[in-house]
Amino acid sequence: MKKILVAMLAFLSLNVMASDLNLWKKSTLNEILQRGELRVGMEPGYMPFEMKDKKGKIIGFDVDVVRKMAKDMGVKLKIVPTAWDGIIAGLLAGKYDIIVSGMTITQKRNLKINFANPYISIGQTMLVRASVAKGKKSWKDLDKPQYTIVTKLGVTGEIATRRMFKHAKIRTFDTEADAVQELLNGKADAFVYDKPYNAMFMAKRGGKGIVFWDKDLTFEPLGWAVRKGDPDFLNWLDNFLNQIKHDGTYDKIYNKWFKDISWLKRVQ
Repeated sequence: MKKILVAMLAFLSLNVMASDLNLWKKSTLNEILQRGELRVGMEPGYMPFEMKDKKGKIIGFDVDVVRKMAKDMGVKLKIVPTAWDGIIAGLLAGKYDIIVSGMTITQKRNLKINFANPYISIGQTMLVRASVAKGKKSWKDLDKPQYTIVTKLGVTGEIATRRMFKHAKIRTFDTEADAVQELLNGKADAFVYDKPYNAMFMAKRGGKGIVFWDKDLTFEPLGWAVRKGDPDFLNWLDNFLNQIKHDGTYDKIYNKWFKDISWLKRVQ
């Protein structure tokens, strides 16, 4: 009887070990370590998270974070520039290991991909033509048929705009730059987009004819996205985030891109 029990326990142990080995083989983290390279998908058009400088180099808050991420893994970093409308599909197709691109965590996206713990929280805010903003107190004062609100297509800014504005005209553009240009050209009355982008826009442009309504219209946590079924990678990412938030690394990178705007000279 004892021999049978010992044999059964040995058999179960072997199965567990084999199962663990299979999971490790399928782990993205293991693939990264074996490859010697961390591949990151991002759309370089979201200041100050990721953008191109005058020389075409991709720089920004997210770039510095993933550079530290790769360093702590002991591997090289490869950034894969990707259009926003195909960025999740690219991850699922294995074109890169992770999305680090100022992506808001939503339940809809979470059906397709998993997110590590939020690394920053932002909200939608508004840039409004000064002549239109005069005498008005909130976005509700612009929810009228005579006003046109613009935003970027396919992002949470569009979702928030369509949810909030039921009477104003809504127009969307492929890039945030095109949408805000419509505001500058006087063809739109307000632009809805993420607070960091709007804050940087005001710092860069000097607010000529534009008013920044900086009160958050939404609560939006941003997260790093990975493929489903990969607990090892998620665990490493959450521990990495916890570490850099407590050893001063995160604050150093944050202050560089959100409190010091000297980097604007590199992209103007």
